[in-house]
Amino acid sequence: EVQLVESGGGLVQAGGSLRLSCAGSGFSFDDSAIGWFRQAPGKDLEGVSCISMIDDSTYYLEFAKDRFTISTDNAKSTVYLQMNSLKPEDTAVYSCKVLLPPQEMCGSHWFRWSESGYWGQGTQVTVSS
Repeated sequence: EVQLVESGGGLVQAGGSLRLSCAGSGFSFDDSAIGWFRQAPGKDLEGVSCISMIDDSTYYLEFAKDRFTISTDNAKSTVYLQMNSLKPEDTAVYSCKVLLPPQEMCGSHWFRWSESGYWGQGTQVTVSS
């Protein structure tokens, strides 16, 4: 069974940093693409960033550009999201999922996803002011 486990969340002050991890199992990690998402209380789920292990493409939502960096450690089947210069508005539950083509994909100019499929349990990120 496809499983994803997020970790690395916590409480930080504005301007601080966190590195989130998404560890995958039950699928061919090297042939996959994974997206990071977040949802604040009362807000819609939104994409943050994605990475394709097939062609190394990455995509960032505008709010994540220049502050967040997505990367992968294929040996550990893990995708990371390094978050710097955190702001209170970054407070949310962060989760990851496998992107299933062709309906879902990750490219340099394209991050297409849906709410269906396999998700991790999420990790809480809280940024205080």
